[in-house]
Amino acid sequence: MRAADIEKLVSVSRPAVAPDGTFAIAAVSRPDLRANLDVGQLWRFDLEGRAPARRLTRGVADRAPALSPDGALIAFLRGDTSNKPQIHVIAAGGSEPVQVTDQPLGVSEFAWSPDSERLAYVARVPEPGRYGSIEGLDAAAEAPRHITGIRWHANGVGYIGDRPAHVFVVPAPDVNAEPLYAAAPALPGEWGTDGESQGVPAASTQLTHGTASYGGVVFTADGTEVLAGVDEIEARTRDLRARLVAISVDGGAEREVLSVDAGLSVNEIAVLPDGTIALLASDAGAGGIDFIAPGVALFLLRDGVPVQITDPELYDLGEVGSHIGAIGDDVLVQDRTRGRLRLLRVTRAGGVTEVLGGDVEVLGHGVAGDRIVATIANAETFGEIVVIEGGAGSEPRTLTNFGAALRETGLVAPREITVTARDGSEVHGWIATPAGEGPHPVILNIHGGPFAQYSVHVFDETQVLVDAGYAVVYCNPRGSAGYGREHGRSIRGAMGTVDYTDVLDFLEGALASDVTLDAGRLGIMGGSYGGFMTAWVIAHDHRFAGAIVERGFLDPVSFQGTSDIGSFFGDEYAGTSPEAMAAQSPMAHAGSVTTPTLVMHSELDFRCPLEQATRYYTALKRADVDAEMLIFPGENHELSRGGQPRHRVQRFAAVLDWWARRLPVH
Repeated sequence: MRAADIEKLVSVSRPAVAPDGTFAIAAVSRPDLRANLDVGQLWRFDLEGRAPARRLTRGVADRAPALSPDGALIAFLRGDTSNKPQIHVIAAGGSEPVQVTDQPLGVSEFAWSPDSERLAYVARVPEPGRYGSIEGLDAAAEAPRHITGIRWHANGVGYIGDRPAHVFVVPAPDVNAEPLYAAAPALPGEWGTDGESQGVPAASTQLTHGTASYGGVVFTADGTEVLAGVDEIEARTRDLRARLVAISVDGGAEREVLSVDAGLSVNEIAVLPDGTIALLASDAGAGGIDFIAPGVALFLLRDGVPVQITDPELYDLGEVGSHIGAIGDDVLVQDRTRGRLRLLRVTRAGGVTEVLGGDVEVLGHGVAGDRIVATIANAETFGEIVVIEGGAGSEPRTLTNFGAALRETGLVAPREITVTARDGSEVHGWIATPAGEGPHPVILNIHGGPFAQYSVHVFDETQVLVDAGYAVVYCNPRGSAGYGREHGRSIRGAMGTVDYTDVLDFLEGALASDVTLDAGRLGIMGGSYGGFMTAWVIAHDHRFAGAIVERGFLDPVSFQGTSDIGSFFGDEYAGTSPEAMAAQSPMAHAGSVTTPTLVMHSELDFRCPLEQATRYYTALKRADVDAEMLIFPGENHELSRGGQPRHRVQRFAAVLDWWARRLPVH
């Protein structure tokens, strides 16, 4: 796979399944270098094999499809003329899209009412005079921002206090109504100009107001209220505990459904067919900021009290994109384990059955009756649609072949191994090698998180490096997800200890297990927490010919006051005392580095802010390290996964150029 082949990384969204189970809708997208965008449209998939899959829409970046409960309409997000995402609706069989919303900053999420008559949605509401709300007043001329809380910005968003996210409702459009025609000039009263304009969409009603932000909207079973989480930025500056409210669609009156006293950090809100409220949530601890290996579990609200259904020590339901599906009286959830993401069926008494497992990642699912439709990824595809009939034990039937073009690039299948670390624990990971006898130069790659995992799906980073002639070694050291909470929490207050020895012990084990790997030609790289670990390793181990430190967490001290998660992340992982932070700070050890290092970062990264990179780079230069820095304009922390396609290719070009100079293949 070459860098430009990212265009073949076809992603498939969570499927929306028709109530009768005959078809499903999903957004299919990919990076496009010519457009320099992730482009995508909605597709319709016949689940009974009577018709081929077909593209329903022709938008540039249509996404997040949701079928109305009656199966007649599809709502989705599409950019307006200013490229702000707005709700659009089409007939389920296909039709011209009708734009439903016109929010100045766009819509972030939405949900159908049970009767299919309206939509609830969330949109950020700008303060008057900000974000283009006054024509001709640009950002540099806006009034100053008065900030009193700790959390004031977010990666990928920017300032948040002056544009809180609020809940709205809007009637569903009649897609068969007469279209809107622009009125020609006319005298008052002439040609019916004093009446209502034909085809004008109904106005939205704002249900919430004030400085708090709302999210996670879903209707109650009777459709009279909208459930949402409340983020009171000013009132709870360091608190991850959630407060959930039910908002009346008739007037916006709120009642509390879940108090912060319940102590839960909530990832997902769902309403089951009988009206029961289900949550994916975790215990935020006594201080309200305990988020390390959080132990996300399924909860059901019973008389306002959250009852835990699954054991977070056995099942990790916290992967990004995990969600709740209802199947009969049971619930479907996604469990992260050993580099996989499997689909589980959970009874309300806590019984658990695997529905879809093996060497796959289940990226999303939908249900109609006993028919389950899932989006999966594996070692040969970035996304396919599969159908499972009859529940557990049934073989999935694959409907799509979106990975065909990707497979033609010559994908390499990584080899899975487990290495025994120096203290007797096991480290699980993979080796990917180029064709030929070698010996091949080796790059040790380290993932971010830290509570994340390398997994079995196609990883463009690995494939591009292997195509260039490098063997890639990568693992899930202690601190990673997928191996239990104890494993994930083992580096709390101890970053750069067992995680450090795990990655090096895995490297040693990989080198010993494969004679095609050249132990004398080694490189190391990683992003985010992987950037931390790369910087930490090269300050303590000098065997590497080069290093790439990307978007790294490099100084716990300054991270507190610059990162969007600075109010809790460093406190929980590295502690708050100067001694503890210095003991776990790559910045404090930069003077020990001798390895040539490329520092890469994004200009608008608010997760690991740019100052982490620039200060670290300066420290390396002061220590006379052979160092270079590359900064990407207009990008945030998600550059390597969701940045502009051209920047993603330029990033790969820089990576390959660096290794060609520091670790040549020949």
